[in-house]
Amino acid sequence: GVLLTPTDATGRNIAAFRRHNIPFVLVDRVAEGASECSVSVDDVAGGALAVRHLVDAGHRSIAYVSGPPGLNQVRDRRTGALNALREAGLGPDVLRELPTERLDVAAGRDAGARLLGLADRPTAVFCANDLLALGVLQAMYAAGVNVPEDLAIVGYDDIEFAAAAAVPLTSVRQPAVTMGALAAELLLEETEAQGAATAHEHRRVVLQPELVVRSSTLPGR
Repeated sequence: GVLLTPTDATGRNIAAFRRHNIPFVLVDRVAEGASECSVSVDDVAGGALAVRHLVDAGHRSIAYVSGPPGLNQVRDRRTGALNALREAGLGPDVLRELPTERLDVAAGRDAGARLLGLADRPTAVFCANDLLALGVLQAMYAAGVNVPEDLAIVGYDDIEFAAAAAVPLTSVRQPAVTMGALAAELLLEETEAQGAATAHEHRRVVLQPELVVRSSTLPGR
């Protein structure tokens, strides 16, 4: 059996597993059909948590540093951000998207440079993951922009380096350990059911994220 985190939204990279009857469980991606199990996190809810926090802190001009548009997580986190704005009675124009081709620190630095070049620079930024957020933080530090006084930053994933950054990052935490354990349990169930009289029942498990507030955002503004 295989625990699989596919990045190809078309599903082509999992066709071979089906063809060869190899059990697999999708991790950090919602199964599209009823022919496989998946364990994922509600990224729409996570995006809403991030932007709701910024709106509650008084921000009315927010950038979204996103990743490749083909990734479901990137799209879902943006959807959540827009939902939070709508709940607050704000229009989608409050959120300015800065797309990136990758989800790494270098791409975050590039996005930070673009952010610095804006005439009407947003007062806060929500990043699709923590690596992008760390890159933005580096760009701000190099330019002498104070975080969070001049720019609040929220990341996503709550990786180990988020809390250890020069300015500890506020981040949306995914229950990674729980997600991995549940995925392994589902895979064991499916592999043990092979050849049994009773067919395995595929399940889609969706977990909830939580916001971890640190120094990179202001409690009030």
